[in-house]
Amino acid sequence: MQKLQISSYQMFVLIVLFELGTAVLFGPGATAKQDAWIANLLGLAGGVLLFLIYYRLFTYYPELPLTSYVQKILGKWVGSLIAFFYISYFLYQSSRVLRDIGELLVTTIYTNTPLIILNTVMIITIMYGIFKGFEVIARVGELCFIGVYLLAILGFFTILFTDILHIENLKPILENGWSPVLKTVLRSTTYFPFGEMVILTMLLPFFKNQKKAVTVCLSGMILSGINIAITSVINVAVLGVELFIRSPFPLYNTIRKIELTTFIQRLDIFFILYLIVAGFFKLCLYYYVAVIGAADLFKLKDHSTLIFPLGVVIIIGSMTIATNYSEHIQEGMMIIPYLLHMPFQLVIPFILLIITFVKGFKSGH
Repeated sequence: MQKLQISSYQMFVLIVLFELGTAVLFGPGATAKQDAWIANLLGLAGGVLLFLIYYRLFTYYPELPLTSYVQKILGKWVGSLIAFFYISYFLYQSSRVLRDIGELLVTTIYTNTPLIILNTVMIITIMYGIFKGFEVIARVGELCFIGVYLLAILGFFTILFTDILHIENLKPILENGWSPVLKTVLRSTTYFPFGEMVILTMLLPFFKNQKKAVTVCLSGMILSGINIAITSVINVAVLGVELFIRSPFPLYNTIRKIELTTFIQRLDIFFILYLIVAGFFKLCLYYYVAVIGAADLFKLKDHSTLIFPLGVVIIIGSMTIATNYSEHIQEGMMIIPYLLHMPFQLVIPFILLIITFVKGFKSGH
């Protein structure tokens, strides 16, 4: 398998951008109320355990992506079917991310622009990036990462220097005990965004420096988890628990409250810029693993032939997965974690690992 010429730092950057992606847009862990930050940190711990499953499978098949080694583990027919389902899952997630970005833009600054136009422009841009190659995407991510973090640091310190931060909103900690927090972790934050690192089952075999993969991946996940937890703290402290729960875009509403002197106002445009950049890379990675997965499953030498047709599938999916934004969010919170995230991020990889371990034990390896 051809190795991608991607440095450890570029890999780290892509993981951070992917993990943050749309996570800070929706404020994961909101069902835990003021304890959302605890739910996010525990979700990070759960996500790390999931990643260790993916990485262990990778050590058994270091040259193969999931769509290949699942056929070796389960047999050609069953394995091919599972591989097809994973490709479909990646495509569906691409559609959801594209819909997330489009809905944000339509709701905030492009209120008179049809959603289909915004989604089409975004997917065409990503098509071009994937066509140019994954190395190009990684280099662009390396450049954008600096800008994204500068914006995040600017927003953080700007909030600190205003009077909109009310730490008392975070109290009482664990008001209703551990039960609501643990339910949120098991139902939500483990899978979104940390369990989404299941894409690494497709990417790890392609990286040149595989020895550093586990360190780089875990570092990226931990940094992302800390950032998401800090964002939850800020959102609750600024908005209060009730508004944090009800708000469709908590961080956007938090940024809108910033007024430092008479000329530093309306910083929400920087938030939107950040979301476009981070969302771009999250969508890009989901899209890319769907393309290479399909090429691997159908034994195509040139995966670029799949870029356009799968892009069309993604944009159609983004427009048809829900009739409106409320339905889209409801599906993402109540249905997708159980119907898709849990099987594809936890159940199937765990079963594959058990079968692989048993086969290795019987063969004496």
